Amino acid sequence: MDFTLTPCQQTLKGEFEEFFREEEKNAPEGWLGGAGASLETDDGWAYHLDVGKKLGEKGWLSLAWPKAYGGSELGHIEQVIFNETRAYHRVPGIDQGPYIVAACILEHGSEEMKQEWLPRISSRETNWCQGWSEPNAGSDLASLTTTATEDGDDFLINGQKIWTSAAHRANHMFLLARTDREAPKHKGLTFFITATNLPGFTARPICHMSGKHSYNEVFFDNFRIPKRNVVGEVNNGWYVTMSGMEFERSGISFIAETMRDLDDIIEFCKETDLGRETISRNPILKHKLAQRKVEVETARQFAYYIAWLQSKRERVPAEASAGKYYAAELMLRVAHTGLDVLGFYATLKQGSKWAQLRGRLEYIIQHGLGPSLAGGTNEIQKNIIAWMGLGLPRK
Repeated sequence: MDFTLTPCQQTLKGEFEEFFREEEKNAPEGWLGGAGASLETDDGWAYHLDVGKKLGEKGWLSLAWPKAYGGSELGHIEQVIFNETRAYHRVPGIDQGPYIVAACILEHGSEEMKQEWLPRISSRETNWCQGWSEPNAGSDLASLTTTATEDGDDFLINGQKIWTSAAHRANHMFLLARTDREAPKHKGLTFFITATNLPGFTARPICHMSGKHSYNEVFFDNFRIPKRNVVGEVNNGWYVTMSGMEFERSGISFIAETMRDLDDIIEFCKETDLGRETISRNPILKHKLAQRKVEVETARQFAYYIAWLQSKRERVPAEASAGKYYAAELMLRVAHTGLDVLGFYATLKQGSKWAQLRGRLEYIIQHGLGPSLAGGTNEIQKNIIAWMGLGLPRK
């Protein structure tokens, strides 16, 4: 299925293209882009905040929200166009607040909660990190053990989260904690939102093998969250979480980043002596690059297909898992094809005088395994495809 944009969508895409093309020029020196780049340096974080404020002023953080809460009531396809354009130009400014948190509040929050939190999210006053995974609860998230105990008008949170991106930068967190230890594991969880600069919250860095810092482990020690910050009903947090995860699950951002990386590699082969020499010496690389181009466009079309299904209010667990699995594998294939083209030059870090493409390939080779693990491993995605897509038995 080839998705052709309507005239209105083409106009909107043109607006996005113009904005993000210019914003890409404002990136700090050495900016390579990527999912965690804004978390790794102070300059990157400042760039992220500056772009986010501009997006909030344009109303682009609330494109799909109801007009009653400051949104534009645009659809899933328009949201995909926005995410694709932003990611292709390697511009930050977005976190999970306008997506997961806002979706959960819009679906399950009280009117008072909507009036308090949605304007703060859409204006970029809040920056969010996700408190879900724990040392013994990653892919099997419902096994988490962080507890929330009632204490007057508050809940006391005790426990640990891990692999928490942005916990050292963000000023707010959304998290799941267990409020009923006797209930079945999916039914005793509650969804909370909270500021993080409060007593009892500690974030410790987990560094990548490259030495960069975007992940953290987080510890709660009698950390207080007011009861009014419960989204939905107590013990119904699993279902609140699932509704938030349903929002725009096409995976287009990863695909667009990969598309840009592949375009850069192809441009390198066309415009540099080293690239032309490599291709002439090994013509099979032309076929590899052509194959990657086909695969990227396939992933892109499938992302639009998922968004189209969502626009018809269809649930897409199997399709979203298939898209995520394919995109995660594709990122690695493109990185390895770049390694074939650049050879040992691809292993040189940014800053080396011999580094090609500003060291971007070294960066994505090291970070490329992340998407195959984060947000549910590839093995988990295969299980979801088998169970919910193909109807295969679980045992």
